[in-house]
Amino acid sequence: MTETGTGADAGTGTGVDGGAGPPPLQPWLRRPARLAYAVVEALADRIVAGHLPPGSALPIEPELCETFAVSRTTVREAVKALEAKGLVRARQGSGTTVTPPEDWNLLDPVVLAATFRHDDQLVVLDQLVGVRSALESQMAAQAAVLATEDDLRGIEELLVRLDAETTAPQRFIETDLVFHGRIMEASRNRLASSIVRSVHTQARTTALYSGAPDTRACELANAEHRELLDRLLARDAQGAAQAMTSHIEDAWQRRRSPAGRRPTT
Repeated sequence: MTETGTGADAGTGTGVDGGAGPPPLQPWLRRPARLAYAVVEALADRIVAGHLPPGSALPIEPELCETFAVSRTTVREAVKALEAKGLVRARQGSGTTVTPPEDWNLLDPVVLAATFRHDDQLVVLDQLVGVRSALESQMAAQAAVLATEDDLRGIEELLVRLDAETTAPQRFIETDLVFHGRIMEASRNRLASSIVRSVHTQARTTALYSGAPDTRACELANAEHRELLDRLLARDAQGAAQAMTSHIEDAWQRRRSPAGRRPTT
């Protein structure tokens, strides 16, 4: 998902001006192509950022129409989408109010992306890593038992590619994604794989999660990949699960540190 044309132009900034309240909604500087979706993204961002706190009323329909320069039909479509995502609740006679965070659908791409953008303390990203570790370790154990020889050969070939890409971190990151995907496929666990792919795809769009890996970080990650492959080749389910857990958690700690999140120059 991209944020182009839907973010700051529509009042999705995160700052609060000296305690004077949330920044007001602003009109589009550029009119986006998918109007209802853009309105949903802008309002979801304000809700997740706390500019529209739980229990507060969503701006009334005429105000939203004027702010975003859209029709009532577009606004109504956007509000219905927000309600489907669990972000607001519409009641006859009492308007539309923002719901508490526990009602939000965090597996929804818009909600998840907004949550990651405002996760300055890394609380949700820590939780994501825990979920990913639990599911991917289970899939690694299953792959150790169920992987075919072709599966294992494909995983090994990807490891060779990764060895050659440790000095090119951006290429390494993309191949690393394929490497993990091949292990998930080899597990034959479609549900767990779908959950991991869904949340991981959104997490990778934020620098807070991706960090700024260098050659050393890539080398460390690939040493962990090698241990994981060795456990898969040995058909060691327990060892594969442990290797995957250690790899995901250790790699996250490297990215989570201030040095790991340092911007590249």
